[in-house]
Amino acid sequence: MTLKNILIHLDNSSGCPARLDLAINLARTHGANLKGLYAIAHEYYAPRHGGIMESGAKEMQTLFTEKTDSAGILSEWLYVDWSVVGVSITDIITSYTYYTDLVIVGQYDKNIPNNITPADFVERLGLASGRPLLIIPCTGTFTTLGERVIVAWKAGRESVRAVNDALPILKKTKKLCIVSVGSFGHHDRAAEESVHQLCAHLAHHQVAAEHEQILATGFPIAELLLNNARNQKMDLIVMGGYAQTRRGAYVIGPVATSLLTRMTLPILLSH
Repeated sequence: MTLKNILIHLDNSSGCPARLDLAINLARTHGANLKGLYAIAHEYYAPRHGGIMESGAKEMQTLFTEKTDSAGILSEWLYVDWSVVGVSITDIITSYTYYTDLVIVGQYDKNIPNNITPADFVERLGLASGRPLLIIPCTGTFTTLGERVIVAWKAGRESVRAVNDALPILKKTKKLCIVSVGSFGHHDRAAEESVHQLCAHLAHHQVAAEHEQILATGFPIAELLLNNARNQKMDLIVMGGYAQTRRGAYVIGPVATSLLTRMTLPILLSH
């Protein structure tokens, strides 16, 4: 797989310009087309936006056009004012994700007053779209993406899917570390063997990787992963995001939930 068609969700949040800059850099690196999607939904019994959202769309279109033209990349502006009342913003965006290789979205920002993006936006989009999601923190500026990468590995469907979806990025990385988590004070030999096989598989794709096993200490696994990424000056975490309940339904896992709450660097989440 290659990254040739990238979709970014745009809104009027303060972190959107930085998210757009990162998307443009990624599209330029991979020679990809970048589609900027600005969508407006209308809830039941809610007043129309009175032009606020519409004027915000025009401002974002101007910013998107100026930045993509300056970068010299292929781009496409998508403005969607959904005419059917009661359709959620998540469902609207999902319908556009089917025709892309990667979807870039922002972390949910609880500090935005009257945020029209729901708190479960990332979780629902990841389950419904069938596409990998690249989530960008709502605060901070990120100058690189994919140069130094951590893969949070736990042998199974979710991790395998995430690594496969991230391959176009991993092929261009300068440093790749596969991180597994061991028990309290004990290395997990089965995990080490699994990572050994993963590294052999990646080598067939000309991707070199090293392995590090983090020993559980009582701190949340998400915090251990973030500390590890910070210490190694990584710019991306790749991980599977979902877990299966006893009844067979998939929900976003506890580690992914914690990471998305306290994330300090972009995360590529896959299902």
